[in-house]
Amino acid sequence: MTKLIIQIPCLNEADTLPTTLADIPRAIPGVDAVEILVIDDGSRDGTSEVARRHGVEHIVRFSQRKGLASAFSAGIDACVKLGADIIVNTDGDNQYAGADIPKLIAPLLRGEADIVIGDRKVQDLVYMSPARKRLQWLGSWVVRQVSDTNVPDTTSGFRAYTREAALRMTILSEFTYTLESIIQAGKKRMAIAHVPISTNPRLRKSRLFSSVWTYLKASAATIVRIYAMYEPLKVFGLIGALVFSAGLAVSLRFVYFYFIGEGLGHVQSLILAAVLLIVGFQIALIGLLADVISGNRKLLEDLLYRMRRMELRQGVTADTDDAGAGRPERR
Repeated sequence: MTKLIIQIPCLNEADTLPTTLADIPRAIPGVDAVEILVIDDGSRDGTSEVARRHGVEHIVRFSQRKGLASAFSAGIDACVKLGADIIVNTDGDNQYAGADIPKLIAPLLRGEADIVIGDRKVQDLVYMSPARKRLQWLGSWVVRQVSDTNVPDTTSGFRAYTREAALRMTILSEFTYTLESIIQAGKKRMAIAHVPISTNPRLRKSRLFSSVWTYLKASAATIVRIYAMYEPLKVFGLIGALVFSAGLAVSLRFVYFYFIGEGLGHVQSLILAAVLLIVGFQIALIGLLADVISGNRKLLEDLLYRMRRMELRQGVTADTDDAGAGRPERR
């Protein structure tokens, strides 16, 4: 029996959630059971009550807002513990067409992928400004380079996971899960596929970030941090090599002046060269140490995966975080 759970992270989506729920198919070829989980990220407009009235089977509610990344992670954890074989993540503002869910999960059902991400064909979206389209293209290109994947729309929240992929997912970012999960999956050599999807007319503006500049800063920080976590020797080795090379260049400059008899007038260059050479070498050593620590992190991730598997075998039920309910609410 194949069980699909569609999770919907929500923040004050009482107005748009009914439309989103009505758009989700309840019978999908290749799936025996379709259930819906709403993660209420501390909403103050009665989102949970609306979800309950519209037939949502599971609700996880935070007592206060924790952010999209935390809501996504809580949903993944709850879906796995509720017995999901496949998990689909979509938005509560009805941005993504529910009719595309069968297309989204098809590669998973065929065993061709661990994760499938919907491609919105961003360049064709009429409601997105040219500046945001260029930034999105640039961001997706950077993520593809650092993750060794070919996902064209890395910020798409319409995606599907197998149970195994969900068990191996560990989101650390407090901003958003979209970029980090792709980089993490790529470094873990998961099979990632993408399918073209359609989008519905916008019901509201995005509330994820206050400005393009804020989004750009947060995204760049996420990419750098996650890549450094998985490839510390490359990151610190490159930085160390650049600093060391600068010190070497300055030292060669001093040697040149020394041999033409003007060395005493360039002692400051010798001091600067020594500082740069020492700092560059130290940064390289930091990279080596970080690489050793990275090995321990991989062991911890594997241990966390095994613990999650053990919890499932022991029948551990899904919990909310500190909302106080203890377990997901059910109808």
